[in-house]
Amino acid sequence: MPDDREIIRKALHKARELGADVAGAVTAKRLVDCPSAVADGQRGSQTDRGTYIVFGLHHGPEHPELDLWEAGRGTPGDRILARIGKDLARWLQETYGIRARLIPYRISDGGIYLKDAACMAGIGRMGRNNLVIVPGYGSKIRFRAVWADLDCPEEPSPEGEDPCTGCEGSCIRACPMGAFSTGKFSRARCLARMDADKSSGRERIDHCRACELACPAGDEG
Repeated sequence: MPDDREIIRKALHKARELGADVAGAVTAKRLVDCPSAVADGQRGSQTDRGTYIVFGLHHGPEHPELDLWEAGRGTPGDRILARIGKDLARWLQETYGIRARLIPYRISDGGIYLKDAACMAGIGRMGRNNLVIVPGYGSKIRFRAVWADLDCPEEPSPEGEDPCTGCEGSCIRACPMGAFSTGKFSRARCLARMDADKSSGRERIDHCRACELACPAGDEG
């Protein structure tokens, strides 16, 4: 029987095999007091045991349909991620007898701060646009996570180069809501646009992605 470190390595490979573009792992303990949780005054993980396998799917501008949101169904991209997560959890259970489950997307439903988790798992770094910038994909990527009853080494997040170094602020100029007008991202202004979209009466909503699509990072991928 492989040890936990080896099973995690194999799980990351399996996530990519199932369709994820990127994957990483972070111990649940680190997410309990992650930066976003502290800022919101919430607990960042409902458990301090086990490991989160974080995986992402590229949502390039050539596939806008992945981001079309529908009430009660979410987006096609998230449904793909959920399928990958369920298949990964099933594989861990059937192959190694490891307890595993797909984590809900929303914090209120028992989810985790996925962007914090992706950064802590070494997948990417938080950009000026409040999105995770991933080498080769930029900020055009979405995440989900599976919890597994495995011990993950508690390693510091890799520093790496600031992905926004040298950028003239494309995301700031592109935002139609002025969400960066104070020099710091305003979640309230961003959410105001999303809430307005959802109350428009349209069945399928193409949410604003201005800051994301304007970001030049990852264009080489």
